[in-house]
Amino acid sequence: MEVMFALEKEALMRQHRMAAITASGNSSIERFYAGSTVFVTGGSGFLGKLLVEKLFRSCNVNKVFLLLRSKKDKNAQHRAKDILMDPVFDSLHKHRPEFVNNVLAVEGNVSKIRLGLNSTDWNTLAEQVNIIFHVAATVNFDETIKIATLTNVRGTREILHLAKACKNLRSIVHVSTAYSHATKSRVDSAVKEQFYESPMPPNVMIELAENMDEKNLSSMAQTLMDDWPNTYSFSKALAEEIVRSEACNLPICIVRPAIVVSSYNEPTIGWIDPNNAYGPSGLILGILTGILHTLVAKQEIVLSIVPVDIVVNTVIAAGWETTKQQTNEDDIKIYNVTNNRSPMLWNDNVLKVYNNMSKYDQEVFNCDMATVDFKQLVVTWAFGVRKYIIKDFF
Repeated sequence: MEVMFALEKEALMRQHRMAAITASGNSSIERFYAGSTVFVTGGSGFLGKLLVEKLFRSCNVNKVFLLLRSKKDKNAQHRAKDILMDPVFDSLHKHRPEFVNNVLAVEGNVSKIRLGLNSTDWNTLAEQVNIIFHVAATVNFDETIKIATLTNVRGTREILHLAKACKNLRSIVHVSTAYSHATKSRVDSAVKEQFYESPMPPNVMIELAENMDEKNLSSMAQTLMDDWPNTYSFSKALAEEIVRSEACNLPICIVRPAIVVSSYNEPTIGWIDPNNAYGPSGLILGILTGILHTLVAKQEIVLSIVPVDIVVNTVIAAGWETTKQQTNEDDIKIYNVTNNRSPMLWNDNVLKVYNNMSKYDQEVFNCDMATVDFKQLVVTWAFGVRKYIIKDFF
């Protein structure tokens, strides 16, 4: 535990330095976001929560609208209050408690037409929003093709419709996945920061999802997906094609994270969403609880894992960089957020953004995976699973 205490102390000192830089006005990225109104989808998820926290902690945004659907017996407003009680917001509650008044929930659903928004909320967003972060997605590999399409593909189209209605829009970031085009035929091939051919016209897939019942559509799933291994990667590939073909003249970019794990530094080491107990974090959980003793794996396969805070910093930096360009298809930048050890996933565009930053922004919005010590990351990751998922506070 002495190692963890030392790492926590080091992280706290880093937080103080970052706060001083933000307060000094030396951050170009902070100046870009300061006073802006932001719309976030997926704000109830792992990545979305830390994104909202970072926007208030380091960017001095004025207001964040969260798209939230009612769930069980709670409406969007009650869900927003619950979200803001997550430990990821502890530092903000302590140092900037007034931030809660600037997080506004709007009732909606990314899988619905016009995002399920009523006319009043749609018009409010169109009037006020400057920056959009589209993070929401169904990430279930076994999701039905109907739900995956309506959520990930049509939802992206509806976000673009809203973006085109916004009167003072400065930037949009669409969060995809590094595996959107990791198809069976591309095994052992590099995934570059570029658009690839879509598996099919996305609007055709949307029409099928809208007009066919789930049973009949699911029976066609394997034929439709063809080279794609699951509905998640298939639908995210279609969503990227929606961006490529329909985001004309919008200041938009795509960020493709690899496998997202616990925080490396921000806002504290090891933070992980308790609902993130699956995938590699689920393996860590199984080991720590004594359930998992053996894992069969191929040693030659390199997992590309990235800390959630590096991903969030990249998303924010990409939003800042994107506002410099009024895009057409050829201008839309794609940023792969990947482990530098993985030769199959290129991240040249991310490195260009990082190298274009001032020394102040490089510290506050670090998105350079070369700065991550992977042995330390695994230690803090296990610590985070123990603290935030198992809830063993030592």
